[in-house]
Amino acid sequence: MDPGARASAGGPPSFAPASAARGTASGTAPGTVGAGAVPGATVPRSVGAPGTGAPGPEGVPSAGDATAPARRRRGAVVAIVVLSLLLAAALGVGAYLWVTTTRWQESSADWESEARGLGEDVARLQTELDGANAELDSARTQLTAAQDRISDLANEKAQLGDENEASQQYLDYQSRVSEAAGKVAAALGQCTTAQTQLIGYLNNRDAYDPADLERFADQVDLLCQEATDANSQLQQELAG
Repeated sequence: MDPGARASAGGPPSFAPASAARGTASGTAPGTVGAGAVPGATVPRSVGAPGTGAPGPEGVPSAGDATAPARRRRGAVVAIVVLSLLLAAALGVGAYLWVTTTRWQESSADWESEARGLGEDVARLQTELDGANAELDSARTQLTAAQDRISDLANEKAQLGDENEASQQYLDYQSRVSEAAGKVAAALGQCTTAQTQLIGYLNNRDAYDPADLERFADQVDLLCQEATDANSQLQQELAG
């Protein structure tokens, strides 16, 4: 009996198209659209290749989508590091400027104090110099008066008739007064000269060693003290 006739007589008839059977038999992969694809069938999407940006199976992002947040995080870290460095540099510059300003203010205060002290020293020495000049003029005037008195004393002694004694007293007195007056004049001259030099040195203090200036000032004080002592001795001689 013919097979086709047995199929027709013993089982239900087949409604599958002949082209579908041929497509399956020829090796067409399931899920691909072939010539005999059933109308309306859904074709699944292929899994995206890495780096293509296509989504993977079940909506999982591809590798290209996963690297974008990492790049953003790296950019944020770099920005934070750069801002930190800039802030540190700004703080360093600010601290340096603050220290420099503080030191400059301290140095300025020291210079102002030194300038005031120098002005006071010059004013004091100028006053002492004026006093020494006045004492020198006074000593010269007193020397002239002493010489006049010596002459008067000699005349008085001569009138008494004791010429020898008057002459001796005259010579002794003249010797003492002349010696004292000479000391006063010399000491006062040295004092005024030294004070003038000291004032000049103090006006140009930066050119000299402070220790040398202090020693010279002490020497000036010693000379002026000797002049004062000599003047006191002259006054005693004139009073006697």
